Amino acid sequence: MTVEIEQALEVFYRDVDAVGLTPLWTITEQLLTPVPKPKSIPWLWSANTYRPLAERAIELVPIERGGERRVLSLRNPGLGGRPYAAGTLWGAVQCLGPRETAPAHRHTPGAIRFVLEGEGVFTTVNGDACDMYSGDLVLTPGWAWHDHSNTADASMLWFDGLDLPMIEALDGVFFEPHPDNNQRVEGPHNRSAAQYGTTGIYAGGRAAETLDPAPSPLLVYRWADTEAELERRAAASPEAPSVSVEYVNPRSGASVLPTLACGMLRLVGGRATPPRRQSGNQVLVVHHGTGYSVIDGQRFDWGPGDMFVVPSWSAVEHHAAETADVFVLSDSPVLRALGIFREQELAEPQSVTSTFTPQ
Repeated sequence: MTVEIEQALEVFYRDVDAVGLTPLWTITEQLLTPVPKPKSIPWLWSANTYRPLAERAIELVPIERGGERRVLSLRNPGLGGRPYAAGTLWGAVQCLGPRETAPAHRHTPGAIRFVLEGEGVFTTVNGDACDMYSGDLVLTPGWAWHDHSNTADASMLWFDGLDLPMIEALDGVFFEPHPDNNQRVEGPHNRSAAQYGTTGIYAGGRAAETLDPAPSPLLVYRWADTEAELERRAAASPEAPSVSVEYVNPRSGASVLPTLACGMLRLVGGRATPPRRQSGNQVLVVHHGTGYSVIDGQRFDWGPGDMFVVPSWSAVEHHAAETADVFVLSDSPVLRALGIFREQELAEPQSVTSTFTPQ
């Protein structure tokens, strides 16, 4: 290349940049990567760390009207300070103190609640008051009115999962406070549970290819029912290192929300799952048991209440020291709807190159 051409190119690139253009040939490798390159990194949030902080938040931070919640969001270090667990998923610990009520509001991002501990709280969703107990899954679909009320003399903690980063990326976030502090409860508690019961609310492994733009009309999935389904599947596969179920829409068999899939993984003590990877992000919450997971060669030791993230296309395998139940939140319905969901099982277990130290 001659000096004249080099100088002409320098001027050309400067002129292109000045008018808000970027030559594709200079950034192709950044955009079209051979495999997903998420900015989020594998990470774990320890219950031993966040529980005391949640209790301090209850003491120090009152719930105020205006759409606020007493929430400690999971902030992935790879996302540059953004309060997201992964690029497409919000994860958080929400805490409600004794006799408190979090005001009613609605928003376009869809949300799920997985109860960590406590009782005496109910979430009202479009007038249906859903009682919450440890291990229950409660849905608050996008644009559904919802508030939380604690009738007990003790606090409750639960995991919040939302598609907020995804909806934000689509420039589709809307929010509205309810005109009253709390919405009116219509009829007896748990109306959706009474209507739909327990038939057709779980799928083995993962939901079928069925996709549904409508959320599940069943708003609460009970831990007792989930546990019974896991035990039934484990008894049918006694040699398997794990069994899993996905909570599904009883009308269609699709994932519970059009953007979010929720499942429960039972790991057998003393066994390990084969290493695998899938496109899309996952946040996992340990309900019962102890063990560790290897994510891209890094070991993460976990116990009850711990939360950790598996970014898109990260290799992951799970090792249970005892029978363990782990809740799994993922964005897989969106990837399946777009035809870009992929998964792969690896031939050999991963070599552990480092061990994660909780913050």
